[in-house]
Amino acid sequence: MTHLEEQIAHLTRAVDELNEVVAGQANEIDRLTRHVAMLMQREAERQAEGGGGVVFGDERPPHY
Repeated sequence: MTHLEEQIAHLTRAVDELNEVVAGQANEIDRLTRHVAMLMQREAERQAEGGGGVVFGDERPPHY
């Protein structure tokens, strides 16, 4: 009986630790999701303004 109680205590502690990890990951995912949404909005505003084009090294500039 004591062995089962010890196992339950260890399993309960492991579940609690895993729960903390999952909760932390959920918070991080939420934070990153908000950050991506902000960046997407910023890029949409930049495209709506018609500017902000990026010139890549292998592209010819428009004046050629």
